Amino acid sequence: MALGNNSIITEFILLGLSADPHIEVLLFVLFLGIYLMTMMGNLMMPLVIKVDSHLHSPMYFFLSHLSFIDFCLSSVTVPKILENLLSQRISISVECCFTQVFFVFATGGTEACLLSVMACDRYVAICHPLIYRKIMSKQLCGGLVWASWGLGFLDALINILLAWNLDFCKAHVMPHFSCELPSLFSLSCSDVSTNFAVMICSAILHALGTLVLIFFSYARIISTILSISSTIGRSKAFSTCSSHLIAVSFFYGSAFLCYLMPTLSSSLEFVFSMQYSVVTPLVNPLVYSLKNKEIKAALKRMLQKGFTIAQIAENRQRMNR
Repeated sequence: MALGNNSIITEFILLGLSADPHIEVLLFVLFLGIYLMTMMGNLMMPLVIKVDSHLHSPMYFFLSHLSFIDFCLSSVTVPKILENLLSQRISISVECCFTQVFFVFATGGTEACLLSVMACDRYVAICHPLIYRKIMSKQLCGGLVWASWGLGFLDALINILLAWNLDFCKAHVMPHFSCELPSLFSLSCSDVSTNFAVMICSAILHALGTLVLIFFSYARIISTILSISSTIGRSKAFSTCSSHLIAVSFFYGSAFLCYLMPTLSSSLEFVFSMQYSVVTPLVNPLVYSLKNKEIKAALKRMLQKGFTIAQIAENRQRMNR
């Protein structure tokens, strides 16, 4: 990567989270706890859905992929944060920085697409329950997931290839805890107007395209729910959507502000980036497990089954003695 004076830049300096060693220790423990809980939650969710036959439906199929995306998104950023909290010199190589930018962009774009797919799934389930299984076939569900991944990675590839050609100034200190595309632009000596335009256009297309689907789906869902005469029926119908609405609010409320408003102050960019890359992957499995009765019941059955198997194995060992 070339500098403005034709020398070569090999790394970026990250300002990190704190310069106080005592605070860094506390932050390390905090982020390690967050990452372990995120891993456990997002790996447990697909396992429960896979093991329990009651959850073999399109809604939980999409939820298992959402958990995997959240696991990937957290794994792209948090391990590097933990490494930097233990290091004297907080830096990241150019190659690692661009790799991190690519995967943050790709997983974020994929999650946006998948959240809109999940909204459409709820629309079909609530508004057309009699033909739900026929419409949401295994082939269609698989195709929608692959399309979400494909669009996310294509979007990331276009942006990262344009960013790769940028030249950077001597002041290559990034006021951030990880590499983000808007932060790279602020360090560049090149004309970044094209990069800004492409990034904003891709973010708008992702935002508008997915938000239009979500808005349309929930407009029809609310209309259908209000037409249900039974209070219990309304409550049951809405309960299947509440977790998804919380996930949408957390993700869209921060990710697109970070990319649609790249001129945000460093403190606001820090907060929004922290929310969608660290907090959201932690919150999603908690929201879906705490607010979804079927997930809680399936988790309980799995734990009871595991406990029973452990007891049987222990009894066999005692008998063999």
